[in-house]
Amino acid sequence: MKRIAIIGGGPAGLRAAEVAAEAGAEVTLFDAKPSVGRKFLVAGKGGMNLTHSEPMEAFASRYSASKPSGELWRSILAGFTPADLCEWATKLGAETFEAGSGRVYLKNLKAAVLLRAWVARLKSLGVRFQMRHRLVFVTHGSTIRISFSNGTSAEADAAILALGGASWPQTGSDGQWTGTLENLGISIQPLVAANCGWEHDWNPEFLKLAEGKPLKNVTVRAGDKQFHGELMITRYGIEGGPVYALGKTLREMPTPSIAIDLKPAHSHEQLVAKMESVRRNFTTEARQRWKLGDAAYALLARNEWTDVHPLANEAKNCVVPLKGPRPVAESISSAGGVCWNEIDSSLMLKRLPGLFVAGEMIDWEAPTGGYLLQGCFATGSLAAKSALAWLRAPDAPL
Repeated sequence: MKRIAIIGGGPAGLRAAEVAAEAGAEVTLFDAKPSVGRKFLVAGKGGMNLTHSEPMEAFASRYSASKPSGELWRSILAGFTPADLCEWATKLGAETFEAGSGRVYLKNLKAAVLLRAWVARLKSLGVRFQMRHRLVFVTHGSTIRISFSNGTSAEADAAILALGGASWPQTGSDGQWTGTLENLGISIQPLVAANCGWEHDWNPEFLKLAEGKPLKNVTVRAGDKQFHGELMITRYGIEGGPVYALGKTLREMPTPSIAIDLKPAHSHEQLVAKMESVRRNFTTEARQRWKLGDAAYALLARNEWTDVHPLANEAKNCVVPLKGPRPVAESISSAGGVCWNEIDSSLMLKRLPGLFVAGEMIDWEAPTGGYLLQGCFATGSLAAKSALAWLRAPDAPL
């Protein structure tokens, strides 16, 4: 029986443990925290969004990274599809349902209950859990030796690293593993905030009117990309799905900014027509005639308007310069990690045969909406299958 060590007890690591144990490997899972799945539980606080129902071609296009093509992501996702994830949940007693947005959620079951059922299944498969074991070094030879901060070590025939990114560090994904791999000669893209808010210095008077208020049904543009949805005005800047989705584009801009169309369902001409013969109090009249929410009104009221045409221009193209993203510790996920040129198509580190990586510690990012969890499950599945194949024939191509 071959020994597989899995370092990291998030979704990618737990899924890798499940696949390996089902195939008959002797699996031990190590995690720095007292319990596993802590970030999984955070993701389920507002309702567990497991995956998304859109067609695979569109689904795969949501993933971005420095190197892999859409074809590679389609291949990774084909090994564990959204349908597979729903079936997996059902087998653990968790029904799923598809919302109108296409997002797939758990039905009548909390994330904590699903996690307990998952861990119980892993234990029934013989997976051993070693908690409070923080990785400090890996020695590669005829076997893989893993050293931990508590002074212990373990040996395995293959190992899978699923240590997460750098968001929500209190759950264990604190990014401290980057130094360990860099010491082994592995190139790492710096871990940066993804799916996060962006900062802007609002005027105090504006915040009195708009802080905590939503901008509903807006279209947000940055560069050549745009997304529709809802934003939220915060004391430090702006939050919301569209700005999360634009994160990679914004990080690549020398002077990041977004342009907000406050009334995407109406043309400039239609907005002007709704103002009819207004000659004064333009912003106040626009608030009523254009049905503006508090935050949209506050954005337009930052300036004095003496003509409806420039006011309509502003409503259709309200530019907000941004200072930068919020700290990575606050972000939903992180970008960066192990560079794709360091791993092969099986997710094995080229320099360290028998050592595989999975989940958010690889350099990829995806928007919220089920894509993040699906990416972790899919890469965890692939890493485990690849480790098993490598153990059967280490010199054969995978």
